[in-house]
Amino acid sequence: MGALGLVIAGLAGLVIGGEMLVRGAVSAARSFGISPMVIGLTLVGFGTSTPELVTSLQAALSGSPGIAVGNVVGSNIGNILLILGIAALLAPVAVDPAAFRRDGGVLVLATLLCLGVVLLGEAGRMAGLVFVITLGLYLAWTILSECRTPDSPASTVYEAEADALPGPDYAMPVALGIALIGLVITILGARFLVSGAVDIAQAAGLSEAVIGLTIVAIGTSMPELVTAVIAVRKGQGDVAFGNVIGSNIFNILGILGVTALIQPMTVPPEIIRLDIWVMSAATLLMILFARTGWLIGRREGGLMVALYAAYLAWLLLV
Repeated sequence: MGALGLVIAGLAGLVIGGEMLVRGAVSAARSFGISPMVIGLTLVGFGTSTPELVTSLQAALSGSPGIAVGNVVGSNIGNILLILGIAALLAPVAVDPAAFRRDGGVLVLATLLCLGVVLLGEAGRMAGLVFVITLGLYLAWTILSECRTPDSPASTVYEAEADALPGPDYAMPVALGIALIGLVITILGARFLVSGAVDIAQAAGLSEAVIGLTIVAIGTSMPELVTAVIAVRKGQGDVAFGNVIGSNIFNILGILGVTALIQPMTVPPEIIRLDIWVMSAATLLMILFARTGWLIGRREGGLMVALYAAYLAWLLLV
């Protein structure tokens, strides 16, 4: 199988495997009686980032830190400018102020932590530990606060995220089996994708970081795109927005944190020069758009997509 075939097979495996993993895990959680709010916050909001986690781990362990770090940074850029932009183009995206004030604040903190680590030039185990602990504290704080006020607007958004996942519930053994098969497919897909991406980078004379920021980042973000489109079509734009914020928080604190804990990485110079600043600017732009009337309209969505196209053109042509 050629490099392009490996990439296509890898992306297909990530999309199919990630969807099966989230669907099986959500169905099993419902069987356990876990509340929709917790399911929406954890399994749906963060579960769609599983392809990024597996891919970044595989890339780091294979000696390709450019793909590992580029995947995280590129996925966050794509989630905001491409996925949220497309969602807003389909229908204006409502922003819940209560959920945004907390989760948006955590995203700003995570972005600043990521910026600091990238500028230092190395994602080591200590940084990874800080990221993972911060993620754990955020999850614990969110779950406790929402359990105290189960009818809060933020809790309603998380419950809607759980309901946004289509398909029937399965018996416990079937649900666990689907999740396990999805995990295996996701791992195999990540191996194919990383192997093919490295070969393409070498053949095209591109850096691994550029491949990670483009092909790998876009491919691993497909579950977020599917979730956002489904939510918007159901008239739940706030779910699409919440999923993007949750995924970006997990990308930094969970994926980069776990990957750095297992395999410390040197940050490629090109990410330090440009891409981390693009990610930070995209996060700031999303916050500014969200605060203007608590709505991201079609005009803002069109601007986001245009900016993403310009960013890709710069990476590939300059």
